[in-house]
Amino acid sequence: MTPGRVNGAKEARRGAARRHTGLRALRGIDRGLAASFALLMLTGVATLYAASYYNAQDSGSAFSEVASQLLGMAVGAGGMAVILKIDYRTLARPWLCGALLAGSFAMLALVAVPGIGKLLNGSRRWLRLGPVSFQPSELGKYAMILYLARALSQRRRDVTRFFTGLVPLFILPGLMFMLILLQPNLSTAGSVLIVTAVMAMLSGARWRHMGLVGAAGMALGTFYALSEDYRRARLMSFRHPFDFMTNEGYQLSQSLLAFGSGGLFGMGMGMGRQKFAFLPYPESDFIFAVVGEDLGFVGCVAVLALFGVFLFFGLRVAMRCEDRFGSLLAGGITCMIGVQCVLNVAVVIGMMPTTGLPLPFFSAGGTSISILMCAVAVVMNISRANQTGGAGTIEGNERG
Repeated sequence: MTPGRVNGAKEARRGAARRHTGLRALRGIDRGLAASFALLMLTGVATLYAASYYNAQDSGSAFSEVASQLLGMAVGAGGMAVILKIDYRTLARPWLCGALLAGSFAMLALVAVPGIGKLLNGSRRWLRLGPVSFQPSELGKYAMILYLARALSQRRRDVTRFFTGLVPLFILPGLMFMLILLQPNLSTAGSVLIVTAVMAMLSGARWRHMGLVGAAGMALGTFYALSEDYRRARLMSFRHPFDFMTNEGYQLSQSLLAFGSGGLFGMGMGMGRQKFAFLPYPESDFIFAVVGEDLGFVGCVAVLALFGVFLFFGLRVAMRCEDRFGSLLAGGITCMIGVQCVLNVAVVIGMMPTTGLPLPFFSAGGTSISILMCAVAVVMNISRANQTGGAGTIEGNERG
């Protein structure tokens, strides 16, 4: 055999090995989780185009929002490929968990600094790195879930004890809550505490203890909602939005008009009219109203059912995982996506005061979708590990 043929055979074997490695990274992933994830991504992109093409023409192209979203998805796909190749238990290492959490806190603190944090519509939620703007809270909430999964997996953590086990667990989430609240962003801040409480309950916290924590949270939320005039006005407007159409109730009123126009089966994909400069932010916080107008009640139920299927498979991964860290991590990520979906839909249909919280997989945001995809990849990684086995505590994994 000539040297050229030998080298060609070696390259062919290397290529086959690389392809085998890539396929092996996908093998064992829960099919229901993967299928519902793919459907949510595809439906989200199609809905985003329908919601954004009119306003996007101001930037010169009707596809500008979708192009930005696709770029974020490409970055997210790269992150997923890396995450799926590693052992998810690597995430439990103290230096990695600490670095992500410390970096998140640092960026959240920088957001509050005038001149560094980007001010938009009265809120300071974004950091700009060159041409890229992103919300540190998007990374921070998943970094907090990772920290909680690690903390609750340690044998010395006993959440059945209120003052020595449960209360210390809420210190760092409470600090993150306050930093996000300064932006202000009550919905995202609240979702961090809600998921913290859910993960504590999954770890065996007592119901009466969680009741005390919930009562304290409700008191804090009530004080915050009533502490400023504009918050009180927003609270009143969500109850009777059409009485406040000239100010605080305008956005919710237009959202409800969109749902009313959609009726049972909708006006057709992209045919709704409220996005034509009537409904503010149809491509982000209120994109579910576009679903209601274009696809009607049936379309809304279908989208929510798709989210329900995704949450079912995500929680099934958490329940089947024999590793306590993996179980809590998968459960926390899945619950965060579910809580964010519920809060967004509740705002859009008028069950909660208007807050700025995106709908996962649907709302525009390149960095947001890439971080979300990486988080889902962690759950997929855990589902694959369920097939191959392998469990242990954090202490045991670190010794290994």
